[in-house]
Amino acid sequence: MSTSRDPAPTRPYHHGDLRSALVTEALEMIREGGTAALSLREATRRAGVTPGAAYRHFRGRDDLLAAASRAIQEQMTARMRTAVPPRPAGEVSVAEDAAARALDRLRGVGLGYIGFARAEPGWFETVFFGAPGVGAETGAGEGAGEERDHEVAPPFLALLAALDECRDTGVLTAERREGAEFVCWSAVHGFAELVIHGPLRDAPAEVVDALSVRVVDDIIAGVR
Repeated sequence: MSTSRDPAPTRPYHHGDLRSALVTEALEMIREGGTAALSLREATRRAGVTPGAAYRHFRGRDDLLAAASRAIQEQMTARMRTAVPPRPAGEVSVAEDAAARALDRLRGVGLGYIGFARAEPGWFETVFFGAPGVGAETGAGEGAGEERDHEVAPPFLALLAALDECRDTGVLTAERREGAEFVCWSAVHGFAELVIHGPLRDAPAEVVDALSVRVVDDIIAGVR
């Protein structure tokens, strides 16, 4: 019979990728209790291995936290890329259709960013405030060139690529494109913080849904 004093069961480690198993456990701990809940020792216990085994993959808690943050960023980026379904080709010119798709992509990036923050507030905060040296890397200048992909957080790369596509299809002029990533990012991030910690944290979901769309659409109208 289980009691409140019984330790939580571990999930025995039977497969060959301990690093991934430890990151998975780290993500669950962060989801349950925020960044403060993360412990390398607890991650190894949950994975069913000894603490010494973890040090073959991570030098310490901060190293595991950085790996978890990168995994979170990849999931966040995937949501940003799929938040708005692709627009079906309509009775418009090729140029007009390309511009419409570029706008949809930019819109999806913004809505996906907010949606991820709402769905995973613990993960969202970890990316920007929890992992040392991870999440704040943005690079500099315009575009998402390969030469600096290693410097730039994946969600920021998704935003850069969407804005570049808007410029390339004529949605944005070169002048309006310059620096637009910081205008867009600061606006959606600020709104996400209002939803998580501010006056919108107890607002009905349908109200936040409608405001999210308005915020993103107004940002796009403003940068154009």
